[in-house]
Amino acid sequence: MTLLKSWVASANNPDTDFPLNNLPYGVFSVGGDDPRCGVAIGDMILDVQAVEEAGLLPFDAPMFDVPFWNEVMEEGPDTWATLRTLLTTMLAEGAPEQAQLKPMLTPQAKAEMHLPLLVAEYTDFYAGKHHAENVGTMFRGPENALPPNWLHMPVGYNGRASSVVISGTDIRRPWGQLKAPDADAPIFAPCKRFDLELEMGAIVGQPSDGPVTVDEADAMIFGYVLLNDWSARDIQAWEYQPLGPFQAKATATSISPWIVTQAALAPFRCNTPSREKELLPYLKDTGPMLYDIELQVTLAPEGKQPTTISRTNYKEMYYSSAQQLAHHSSSGCPMTPGDLLGSGTISGAEKHQRGALLELSWGGKEPLTLDTGEQRSFLEDGDTLTLKGAAQGDGYRIGFGTCSGTILPALPDPYAR
Repeated sequence: MTLLKSWVASANNPDTDFPLNNLPYGVFSVGGDDPRCGVAIGDMILDVQAVEEAGLLPFDAPMFDVPFWNEVMEEGPDTWATLRTLLTTMLAEGAPEQAQLKPMLTPQAKAEMHLPLLVAEYTDFYAGKHHAENVGTMFRGPENALPPNWLHMPVGYNGRASSVVISGTDIRRPWGQLKAPDADAPIFAPCKRFDLELEMGAIVGQPSDGPVTVDEADAMIFGYVLLNDWSARDIQAWEYQPLGPFQAKATATSISPWIVTQAALAPFRCNTPSREKELLPYLKDTGPMLYDIELQVTLAPEGKQPTTISRTNYKEMYYSSAQQLAHHSSSGCPMTPGDLLGSGTISGAEKHQRGALLELSWGGKEPLTLDTGEQRSFLEDGDTLTLKGAAQGDGYRIGFGTCSGTILPALPDPYAR
């Protein structure tokens, strides 16, 4: 597929994240106005609530009288396809709706972005093989890097939907229990080994009541966002045995503001890696369900220029989001529109492709040198982390915008009286 031309001139720039081929969904506001649903096109946002109020959408009931996309998700894939076709047609070069729609455009530079969905539940996976092998090697040695179950199922844990925040939200360094290996007991103190995790987030758009197949799971996914699963490594090291992450992952999870649909990403589908162990039938690959999406992370110390610290690709994942969703439902666990599934940290085979400072600095033993000359083993106060991602087409790109957050110092001891 090549670039689709739009009457919105900036959408025809080959460097824009948001050509007519993309049309991602978000929620925005301007000034003191209430948030409303919008679609990114070039450097503009089309006010979809205004489009609906003008009678340009043929749906029986209003879907855009609320500032989130859950109501559209609940309508299902046929409605998703119809809406995308209508928007593509109305924004295409030469469309007769141009004069009517032009006043409904807002420059992205003037807009404040909000969470694009009501997050029903949040589940984070540990489904990147290179990341799992690196972390396992650090803590258990290369001979026991992967636990016995890892090559048979996507390992995950239930997180906190309440801690999901929109890109640009500051992230406060958390307090927690920390225990040095040679200490007799833990202390309660601010996290000293705060980290990022470069992930993709899949948004479930349809409900389930019982197990679903991989193909059914794939059809249930509404779209994708960039996701940073902020991680307190020292808190996690003390708490994770025997039941896994808890407070170490509860501080915040940042997502990018635009939901990129499966339809926009369809030309970039690719296969998962070859299997080292045969998967059980309910998890077997049924076709290409990963995506070729180039990803990068930058780190900028306070007041200084950013350094690119990682470049990798979503196709490095061992399990697709469809396989993660199918496994999630296999116990009969009901899935809900607005559920968010974190892919797990996305790392490649090379050092520069690692998606977390834990890996990049090898647990702090090999500090990373930034372009400013400073070094980082883990995040310091004032650091700004920015995730970017895009799939590259023929003369166009399908981008996600950015997912960023700045680390604020820990508050004073919350229990001091």
